[in-house]
Amino acid sequence: NISSGSITSVARSLLGCSYSYGASGPNSFDCSGFTQYVYSRCGISIPRTSSAQYASSKHISKSELRAGDLVFFSNGSSSGSVGHVAIYLGDGMIIHAANSKTGVCTTSLNSTYYTSHYIGAGRY
Repeated sequence: NISSGSITSVARSLLGCSYSYGASGPNSFDCSGFTQYVYSRCGISIPRTSSAQYASSKHISKSELRAGDLVFFSNGSSSGSVGHVAIYLGDGMIIHAANSKTGVCTTSLNSTYYTSHYIGAGRY
């Protein structure tokens, strides 16, 4: 069984990598390419897109979140459907390939944008 610590340490090791739509590593990622790459480095095979990752994960409530779980959001253009995915780090923080401006970074899950676009969480 893969520990959540290895997922979060692999994810943290990629902080500052660049964001590129459609990229899945090892130096550049989009959001779901990042989560797929981190999980694969930990021996877990997950689908390539954020919506498929959400669909195939075990859905959990926000209160059940543990470090290493995936957190899913809609983006501005896809209200109600999954358009973004991040890895939960614990302590209310997520790590994700955010956008081309910031690349891989950490963000508060409780920030206004992510609270208003939150769809759900999933575990593998």
